[in-house]
Amino acid sequence: MKLSDNARLKFSTLALAIASTYAVASVHEEFNVTPTHAQTLNEKITLSSAFLQRINVLPVTEIKGEKVMIGVNGTVTGRINTATNDRVARDVLGLDGNGYELFDTQSDVALKYATIDAWSKFPEFAQKYAAAVQKQIGLDRIMIGWNGTSVAPNTDRTANPLLQDVNKGWMQIVREQAPQQILVEGATAGKIQIGVGGDYANLDALVFDVSLMIDEEFRDGGDLVAIIGRDLLAYDKGKLYAAQGDKPTEKERIEMAQVIATYGGLPSFTCPHFPSKGVVVTSWDNLSIYFQDSSWRRQIIQNPKRSQVEDYNARNEGYVVEQLGKFAGIEAANVEFVTVTVPEPPAP
Repeated sequence: MKLSDNARLKFSTLALAIASTYAVASVHEEFNVTPTHAQTLNEKITLSSAFLQRINVLPVTEIKGEKVMIGVNGTVTGRINTATNDRVARDVLGLDGNGYELFDTQSDVALKYATIDAWSKFPEFAQKYAAAVQKQIGLDRIMIGWNGTSVAPNTDRTANPLLQDVNKGWMQIVREQAPQQILVEGATAGKIQIGVGGDYANLDALVFDVSLMIDEEFRDGGDLVAIIGRDLLAYDKGKLYAAQGDKPTEKERIEMAQVIATYGGLPSFTCPHFPSKGVVVTSWDNLSIYFQDSSWRRQIIQNPKRSQVEDYNARNEGYVVEQLGKFAGIEAANVEFVTVTVPEPPAP
């Protein structure tokens, strides 16, 4: 299949616009995106997701180094009588000795000729294409952040549909660097049971218990939130329906999500690609994605052998939990719901 004349014109216009934006002669040869342009591109990706706007997405200059965000893990206020003693400054900056490391990350997009033909009638073709790619890169970043467990030289999307082998995400970082911050099991080995007779009677109790795993100096900062998986929310909402669903006013409140605004005393949220039975307690500014501002590379080529245009994007990227003691979570794979079976009455 060939590009139609109109589609070819649209593609050529798109290529020239991208070349002009990045101040390069042609996009058909790989070029380095300047740090300023990389920051602009990154901001557009961040704006495509409400979750990414809440956390830190930061440029760094080195591929390995110390964490960028500095937290405080103790009090700094007091008084010394300087007539008799020297004032002593306390070192409370939250540098835990665990730095960051970035890895080559590739986001390559194929655009079929047929798709370009279909889109070519829209005057905002270039904007639609850019927005679609930016949104998907943003969603991929979130998916890796919650599900990434390793950095494979050659990733396998079939074996790892949640991009588990692209990078180590926040959960994996805490598993390795602060395993005491991850709840793995309750009374039964390898299981976290929720429901009457289980480890936690309800989701509220589970979230509260996880919040107590946060280091004490961070508990009263007023910025902690609970991120909860959709299956846990559905389970809890289902119980509310069972108990209150026959009352019109209560049913309306449940459906408007006014009943489940908080769990364990914390504002509660969910987000794309978060483990469906997962719970994490942290603050938004404790989660970071770093990218090397000088590493972004791009190339756009036509591949008539596949009847498509190919847009190659690459940068060095990594994930950071700024303060490990301000993060607590559970192993979602170990969660199971306990159902109480009521025995049938004996036959007369």
